[in-house]
Amino acid sequence: MTETATTIAPSPASRNIDGSARTFYVRTLGCQMNVHDSERITGSLLAAGYAESDTEDADVIVINTCAVRENAANKLYGNLGQLASRKREHPGMQIAVGGCLAQMEQQQIVERAPQVDVVFGTHNMGSLPVLLERARHNEEAQVELLESLETFPSTLPTKRDSTYSGWVSISVGCNNTCTFCIVPALRGKEKDRRPGDILSEVKAIVDQGAIEVTLLGQNVNSYGVEFRDRQAFSKLLRACGDIEGLERVRFTSPHPAAFTDDVIDAMAETHNVMPQLHMPLQSGSDRILKEMRRSYRSSKFLGILDRVRERIPHAAITTDIIVGFPGETDEDFEDTMRVVEQARFSSAFTFQYSIREGTPAATMPNQVPKEVVQERFERLIALQHRISLEENEKLVGTTQQVLVSVDEGKKDGETHRLTGRSEDGRLVHFSAPETGELPRPGDVVTVEITRGAPSYLVADAPASVPLRIRRTRAGDAWDAAQAASCGTGTNDAAAGAVNLGLPTLRIGAPSSAGTASNGTNN
Repeated sequence: MTETATTIAPSPASRNIDGSARTFYVRTLGCQMNVHDSERITGSLLAAGYAESDTEDADVIVINTCAVRENAANKLYGNLGQLASRKREHPGMQIAVGGCLAQMEQQQIVERAPQVDVVFGTHNMGSLPVLLERARHNEEAQVELLESLETFPSTLPTKRDSTYSGWVSISVGCNNTCTFCIVPALRGKEKDRRPGDILSEVKAIVDQGAIEVTLLGQNVNSYGVEFRDRQAFSKLLRACGDIEGLERVRFTSPHPAAFTDDVIDAMAETHNVMPQLHMPLQSGSDRILKEMRRSYRSSKFLGILDRVRERIPHAAITTDIIVGFPGETDEDFEDTMRVVEQARFSSAFTFQYSIREGTPAATMPNQVPKEVVQERFERLIALQHRISLEENEKLVGTTQQVLVSVDEGKKDGETHRLTGRSEDGRLVHFSAPETGELPRPGDVVTVEITRGAPSYLVADAPASVPLRIRRTRAGDAWDAAQAASCGTGTNDAAAGAVNLGLPTLRIGAPSSAGTASNGTNN
């Protein structure tokens, strides 16, 4: 699939009667992929002439949905119910729903929530400005969803949330058939971007000041399957090591079945690939893994962790685990507890299994009673809590390089601390000097860990000890962004956008007589 940079044309619907820009707010539910998609949605609306609002008191509310959990629909319709009353008090307000749940529910959304003006899916995010204009002109809801991807979302204008760190998609979709997962049905088969296009985007982000990039895909280590290069992902990691100014490279998420030693070697040998690995386990029971259609077993999984730690001894490894998959017995759960104890994850995202309509697991017999799932879930949480604490306490006394971040510490103001991420991805709260220079988001500080907690590290230094700060291009970019936000400049559609240096595909402003789509590809 060839990439062509997409230009969004200014939309008449982005203006009020007095000529001022209509405002929008994007509410994001779900995973990192959704966060990155919301950056594209934001970039597209800015390019169309809308102005981003810092609050939900906006003319256009966009909800970018997730469909992974059972309560995703309840959360969406609860949000829509709250917005209905606000819309009645706000003439001209529009509500748009996009993302995975929109791709799944489609026309049902406007049937259940008639206050919704636009429903768009995972394959046509760039159509949102056009759909908002149609809905406004025709005074009826617009539902447009494509069944497959026509152009990579990465070609859309992108307003990035961070000046110092960026997401870059290397592929979209998934070829796996896990029985609990709805994602392949909603995002389609895997489509791989060309390495040159990915590296161009990474370089563009770095040129804008970022020093950290996270490569995204539903299964990053199967990258290259479309152009028949089974080592394409490891080659991509190594190529990132040649990009001047790029200090930190991360990726998520791999799949244990396709994780190969060439990737481990690339991680160990590429100076800017961070010692962090997210490796989803899902279950420690081989029988349950088979029922999940996870084509690996616990011994292979633990073997991967052993090889990673042999090459990268200080790697922090995290995981995903599902508790209460249909048919899970006490013995199966004890297998999971055993593997978690052996794996020594630095942290784990643990989930209680929930039925997703349209997945094979939804109709499996022997659904586990809620109270049993809850009891197992609490035991697993307690185990991982202990392991995380033990692993973090091992780092007390070590020196860490911390990339300063924005607003990750809920109590930073009360404790007079700042927050950032270590090279292995751990959250670090460090004491800020009462006088003197403070680091900016994007700067790097060198700190000594004084305390470990289950979900974070603390680095408190005596007030007399100056904080060691390395000022970076990313910190300069944050300064520049802050200065620009305080100004009274015009709404620049290119601000925050990534230009891939590719030929341009222009999405023209639609005629006001555009017709409604009923869930079909126009």
